[in-house]
Amino acid sequence: MFNKIIIAEDYQSTNLSIQKAVSDLQIHQTQFVSYCDDAYKKIFDAVTAKQPYEALISDLSFDEDENEQCIKSGFELIKAVKRLRPETKIIVFSAEKKEGIIKNLFDEYKIDAFVHKGRNDMRELKIALEKIYLDEKYISTDSKDSFRKMNSYEFTNYDVQLIKLLSQGVLQKDIPNILLEKKLKPNSLSSVEKRLNLIRSSLNLCNNEQLISFCKDIGVI
Repeated sequence: MFNKIIIAEDYQSTNLSIQKAVSDLQIHQTQFVSYCDDAYKKIFDAVTAKQPYEALISDLSFDEDENEQCIKSGFELIKAVKRLRPETKIIVFSAEKKEGIIKNLFDEYKIDAFVHKGRNDMRELKIALEKIYLDEKYISTDSKDSFRKMNSYEFTNYDVQLIKLLSQGVLQKDIPNILLEKKLKPNSLSSVEKRLNLIRSSLNLCNNEQLISFCKDIGVI
């Protein structure tokens, strides 16, 4: 198991729960911080001293107060830590529910685990720590089904452009002209119609309104 980890969480009650979970796993070198700037400084100092933290547990959202911060979110903190020491294991511990955002955390931010705050979250957090210690990825049980549903269809950049235009109130028949202006292909009306039909049928959605709503819910747009 890990010897040295750091936790960035601004709610004291959650911090206390995490402390208990970490203690149960016999991880004795732990640091708890409430601000992203403090987390990054401690991680930077530890790397400089060649005694790095092996893992970071971080929320995504941090409430602002009178202490002005340079790093304002878990997203920014994760990117900074990965630039500093790519091998640092990252667990996101968050109330985030949008599948698109969770997927992006794995794909772009290269996190190792996502644990959703909620029922049984401390048990899930312990499992996540055990899994990532073995170089495995982990997503908590209550997020797996929705994550699997999203992964049933792989949205392309072209798909996202089409759905964004629809969400902005652009009529389907007017989309080809905008695609042509942006030099995006295919840009014929028949191509647009076929692509939207494919997306809707793949996701078992009946119309563009449902498609827009679905994509907003999962964070695609």
